[in-house]
Amino acid sequence: MNILEQQIQTLIGVRLTRRQLTALEQYEQTLLEWNERFNLTAIRDTETVRVKHFLDSFTCLMAMRDTPTDRVVDVGTGAGFPGLVLRIVIPAMRLTLVESVGKKADFCRHVVGKLGLDGVEVIQERAESLGQMPGHRERYDWAVARAVAAMPVLGEYLLPLVHVGGRMLAMKGENGPAETQTAEKSLRLLGGHLRQLMPVTLPGVAEERFLIVVDKVAATPSKYPRRAGVPAKKPL
Repeated sequence: MNILEQQIQTLIGVRLTRRQLTALEQYEQTLLEWNERFNLTAIRDTETVRVKHFLDSFTCLMAMRDTPTDRVVDVGTGAGFPGLVLRIVIPAMRLTLVESVGKKADFCRHVVGKLGLDGVEVIQERAESLGQMPGHRERYDWAVARAVAAMPVLGEYLLPLVHVGGRMLAMKGENGPAETQTAEKSLRLLGGHLRQLMPVTLPGVAEERFLIVVDKVAATPSKYPRRAGVPAKKPL
């Protein structure tokens, strides 16, 4: 973990405690073990896991620092990225992980139990359904997602979950700016306003990455999100 620790400090400016490093080591070991039985992630070697999963997740802090992170929802979390990594470094965070695939949701629950992470809820559900539930609609400071859907679709998944004054964070690859341009109208319709496109370069990764931050400036109309499957089939 020494190289990862140095990369985090250099790229993000965060110094991890021994307890946080131990938690990441346990998380990594558990992920590699489960990946031998289940196809949780295509990345299977230690070095790539550390850069493309852990370090990539840590980059969210570049956008989230100095903002409220009391309640955060990670939609389409997969094996827990970026949500569980963020929770390890921000212990006071109340985190909701949303994952529709059962084996991935089970893995997240296992990791939460193994690491003894309080205040983390794992929900096996579609984002469209969650966004219409009173306990989750417009309740979060941040809604984050990584590699889940194109921006016009992702806005309909995330913005209904964020309260006015909160923010949406989309982790995107090199097509992020073009996707965002096509989504500006739909983001406005959902109560969002594009705040910034933040370029991120990961060590040893050629593809440029972007953190796309959208402010929630108005309440989302009640008809959004539409029922499961509709946003992807008919993007706004």
